[in-house]
Amino acid sequence: MLFSVVPPQLTTPPRVFVKMSARGTDVKNQGVLTADSLVIKPPAHPTYDLKAVIKLALAEDAGNIGDVTCMATIPADMEVEAHFLAKENGVVAGIALAEMIFSEVDPSLKVEWSKKDGDNVSKGLQFGKVHGRAHNIVVAERVVLNFMQRMSGIATLTKAMADAAKPACILETRKTAPGLRLVDKWAVLIGGGKNHRMGLFDMVMIKDNHISVAGGVANSLKSVDQYLEQNNLQMGVEIETRTLEEIAEVLNYASFTKTSLTRIMLDNMVVPLPDGDVDVTMLEAAVRLVAGRFDTEASGNVTLETVHKIGQTGVTYISSGALTHSVKALDISLKIDTELALQVGRRTNRA
Repeated sequence: MLFSVVPPQLTTPPRVFVKMSARGTDVKNQGVLTADSLVIKPPAHPTYDLKAVIKLALAEDAGNIGDVTCMATIPADMEVEAHFLAKENGVVAGIALAEMIFSEVDPSLKVEWSKKDGDNVSKGLQFGKVHGRAHNIVVAERVVLNFMQRMSGIATLTKAMADAAKPACILETRKTAPGLRLVDKWAVLIGGGKNHRMGLFDMVMIKDNHISVAGGVANSLKSVDQYLEQNNLQMGVEIETRTLEEIAEVLNYASFTKTSLTRIMLDNMVVPLPDGDVDVTMLEAAVRLVAGRFDTEASGNVTLETVHKIGQTGVTYISSGALTHSVKALDISLKIDTELALQVGRRTNRA
C-alpha cells in the first residue's frame, strides 16, 4: 500500500478513476458488493458465506485487542490517502473483494480504481486508491492485499494458460486453499478460465477409487445412472479413464444404455519426455476414439509449457491443479508515501 497524508479538507489532483463505493446492495452469500465492482461475479455456492470469510480473516489479524501498533502510532481522527501499486506485471483480481473488506472495516472509506478485475497491470502502476481514517485503512491493508495478491496470481496464470490452451478451455480443480475455494475459483473466472465442479455436491465425478470399489467402469456408470434416476437428480456426470480400453468400455456402455454421462476425463495420457517436451499420441488417439460423442477433459502433466500442445489434440477441456494449489502471488502493495515507495521499488527493481 502507498500512503500520502492528506488533510480532510484537501482534494487530490484530477485523474481518471472508476469510482466504487465501499457500500452497496446485499448479495446473498456474498456480502456487500456494488454493481460496478462486480465486473465478473463470483461462482455460485449454496452454503458459502463470503462475508463470514472476510470477518474471519479480519478477526485472525485483530486477535482479542486489535491493532496495537495503529493504536499506539496513529491519531484516531487522522485521514490519509493510500495508493495501490503493482510491483510486477500481471492480471489484477480481487478488486470487488477488496471493496467488501474496506466496507467491513469502515463503510465510510472511499475507494477508487483506474483498473477493474481482469485488467492487465504493469510494474510501477498505481491503479487504485482509498481515502479515509488512517487507522482503518492500515487495519484493512494486509487482509485486502492477501486476498488480492493470491487472486491476482491465480488470474495471471489462468490468463496465460487459457490463451495457450485454445481452442480448448482451461479449468481449475478442487485443489484450492481450504476455506478459500470460492475465492480461488472466482480468480480463475477473472483470468479467463472456466470453473470445474465447485465441490462434491454439484457434479458426479467418477474417479479411479470409485471405479475400483464399484467393480469397473460399466458398473460405476450403471450405479450413478440408477442413483440419479431414483433421486430425481439432474447434473453433469464425468468419468475418469486411464487407458484406451477403459474409454472403449465407457463408449460400449453408452451405446446400449441411456446414461447421464456428459464428459470423459482422459487422465495422464500426456507422457513427459526427457527433453521437457510431451508425447500426446495417446491423448490424440483417445480423442479420436470418443469422436465427439462426449466432451473430453485432459488431466495430468499440464503446465504453461505443455498446455498449448495438449490444446491442439482436440480435447474440449484441460484441467490444471497448478492454477490454485501452487500459484505464485502477484506482488501488490498499498502505500501512503508513494514517492518513497516508488524510490525503494526502483532500488529493488520492483517498481
